[in-house]
Amino acid sequence: MTNLPSPESFAHITDWVFDLDNTLYPHHTNLFAQIDVRMTAYVAELLAVPRDEARKVQKDLYRDYGTTLAGLMALHQVDPDDFLQKVHDIDYSGVEADPALGEAIMALPGRKFIFTNGDRKHAENTARRLGILDHFEDIFDIVAAGLTPKPDPSTYDRFSALHQIAGPKAAMFEDLARNLAVPKALGMTTVLIVPRNFEPTFSEIWERDPGHEDDVDYVTDDLAGFLGRIAPRT
Repeated sequence: MTNLPSPESFAHITDWVFDLDNTLYPHHTNLFAQIDVRMTAYVAELLAVPRDEARKVQKDLYRDYGTTLAGLMALHQVDPDDFLQKVHDIDYSGVEADPALGEAIMALPGRKFIFTNGDRKHAENTARRLGILDHFEDIFDIVAAGLTPKPDPSTYDRFSALHQIAGPKAAMFEDLARNLAVPKALGMTTVLIVPRNFEPTFSEIWERDPGHEDDVDYVTDDLAGFLGRIAPRT
């Protein structure tokens, strides 16, 4: 793993794949916190349990099934459309336009995709607020994934097959190292996004996702700056 990207090290990339939450927008925006609160409320209402108990159930489902939704579908036959609509009914006003990010994405040669465990509407709302929606070829969301979330290998296979993406010619940007394991195995160049001004030791990074050191090629807390450094020089 290195933190010194260059245009040469990304010159072979033709497909650029971005996670959404805490990746395309900065962690301090705290948008996902709103979704998290709504998921807890959904579980509390569904199971008729107090909020603190619902919170524990929610986190257990996330740990065991990859997403809260996957667990609720498996154990409680929840309607995914109802869940996705309710938990993404949030206030997007805190997401600020990011012209520097937009320019950096536009400068990348090839196709760009959003690949998220959220739904398309949430991705569109967020990317529109950022001012970057029009820069992407497509949004691959949890519905397109057959409701099977990252990091399940079948979801990456489905995404790659749909868009005819060859791993060695693709780069993936994620805020969770465990979601980079399959892309790395497929030959993708992998970039981990950490919170702005995080400045941890690498041991602190891997405490969040133990065992995935070898799945990450680069780490950055500034996506726009990182992309600016690897864009082809003219």
